[in-house]
Amino acid sequence: MTHTTDIEIRRATHDDYDGVADFTTQLWEDRGGDYLHHVYHDWLEDEGDERKRTFLASVGDDVAGIVQAVMLSTDEAWFQGMRVNPDYQRQGVSRRLNEACFDWAADRGATVGRLMTFSWNVAALGAARAGGFEPETEFRFAHPDPDPNADGPHTVTADPAAAWRFWTASDARAHLRGLTLDANESWAMAELTRNDLEALADETAVFAVEGERGVSGMAYRSREYERTDDETGESATWAEYGVGAWADVPSAKSLFAAIARDAADLGADEIRVLIPETVRAVSDASFAGAKISDEPDFVLGIDLTGW
Repeated sequence: MTHTTDIEIRRATHDDYDGVADFTTQLWEDRGGDYLHHVYHDWLEDEGDERKRTFLASVGDDVAGIVQAVMLSTDEAWFQGMRVNPDYQRQGVSRRLNEACFDWAADRGATVGRLMTFSWNVAALGAARAGGFEPETEFRFAHPDPDPNADGPHTVTADPAAAWRFWTASDARAHLRGLTLDANESWAMAELTRNDLEALADETAVFAVEGERGVSGMAYRSREYERTDDETGESATWAEYGVGAWADVPSAKSLFAAIARDAADLGADEIRVLIPETVRAVSDASFAGAKISDEPDFVLGIDLTGW
């Protein structure tokens, strides 16, 4: 049995790849396997990057676990890629890694730390709760098809002020607790601000639906990226939209149509739009013609103000 004092926490390096891959290649084989060993070298921060820090737990020559902390804003930290070697589970590894993340983030002014996990990963959910994290929100992805000729009943503009006005009072914002996909860090969520939308309107795309009684929907494009299917080896271009919010089904149809046209203009093969995991939002999106992901994702957070 490993004792807590036997666990060393240090910064992960490229030389640790073999030790990380030794156990991550065996994880979640029934779910298609882990991705971390595929992206490890790109995932690590560059030397001198103080916005991101990857911590590794070692026991002698063995890698016992790994996690990465990222500052998404002046006071929001994001924790990702937590993996514990099955040979060292229930031996204090995740607690020590969490503490390293909390210390690092709090020293940089973080008042909150968050993480995301698949809803099916009950072991990770239990470990997060044991580590002090509390439930924050859940979401799902809608997948409309790229279509240059997609159309909806309402006009959609690129006005960030109108998009912000709708977002501030929307049910989506309340359910998501203000969180949307970060435009710089993949698979991370941060609190959306008006300044964010204004910047996104210049850098990517922002959408505001003009409903019958004023603005009735909003979205923005967070990024576009290439993904290669591990089984077929085929590559696809994805257009990702950090949130989709609307007041009713006609507004949802108009918003998804604008997104479909935008993605087609980019030459994207696939689309994903983050939507709240509520009965209304998911059923509206389906009614509007979008495919829906099979399972939701969960976000948990921890207050770091007293850390």
